[in-house]
Amino acid sequence: MEKNAKIYVAGHRGMVGSAIVRELNKQGYFNIITRTHQELDLINQNDVNNFFNKEKPEYVFLAAAKVGGIEANKNALADFMYDNIVLEMNVIHSTWQNGCKKLLFLGSSCIYPRLAPQPMKESCLLTSSLEKTNEAYALAKISGLKYCEFLNTQYGTDYISVMPTNLYGKNDNYHPTNSHVLPALIRKFHEAKEQNLPYVTCWGDGSPLREFLYVDDLAELCVFLMNNYSGNETVNAGTGKEISIKDLAELVKSIVGYTGEIHWDTSKPNGTPRKLLDVSKAKKLGWTYKTELIDGIKYAYQDFLNNPIRIER
Repeated sequence: MEKNAKIYVAGHRGMVGSAIVRELNKQGYFNIITRTHQELDLINQNDVNNFFNKEKPEYVFLAAAKVGGIEANKNALADFMYDNIVLEMNVIHSTWQNGCKKLLFLGSSCIYPRLAPQPMKESCLLTSSLEKTNEAYALAKISGLKYCEFLNTQYGTDYISVMPTNLYGKNDNYHPTNSHVLPALIRKFHEAKEQNLPYVTCWGDGSPLREFLYVDDLAELCVFLMNNYSGNETVNAGTGKEISIKDLAELVKSIVGYTGEIHWDTSKPNGTPRKLLDVSKAKKLGWTYKTELIDGIKYAYQDFLNNPIRIER
């Protein structure tokens, strides 16, 4: 990307989008176009078409999405599928119609098969069935990724995708039912500490293994790929390290400073047993993560304390 290139970051107020904007600014890119949801509804095809026709961005980072944890996904399957598919198709299609130079699509590691061989290589996509609790979201993300691939094949576009593992960090969502596991734990333990509760109840049995990537590390990879990678196959973004939910809960408990007990509600779903990405492709391209989990959680907790408005989102 040229330093004066016109860059559109869709979803710039979300955790990933805001990190991409920070990284672009850090690297000297300042001609960045953004729109809030109130200013531009990405689910409205006419509005998206009019925006692209007027602004003519040269590069597009598609970080906008309807996201949530197990409970949110399970209770709104149709909404998660419709909103994400329509949003993705509108932005990607308008990018192509208006001759943009390049697009980067943000996927999610949840699109890989539920019981994929570990660690998961990019090539395992669509080789077996998905995790049922987030099947709708996964199908939507697969559709966006495949549409990019098919445009590349049919029309010679340069659209790429990156597949991040579980993300956390600045500007995360700490909603009590719509957040992912790490921000949910931060909120749980913080409120338990504030209210002097004797115990905190966590979902499942704590056995699932998860990988976590600090969002600023992902943003660095996104800008790196926009400048250095072209190809139909996605690129995994992760650390190559995993931790059990039980150990994660203990780590968050320690960082927050909560001294009570942890109880596990085994009537609640665990989700996918294990999700570890094979990040050898990104390493070969020249990228590796920088932020260790313990440090990242400390940064995230500080952001939580500094930005109470994020809690009620």
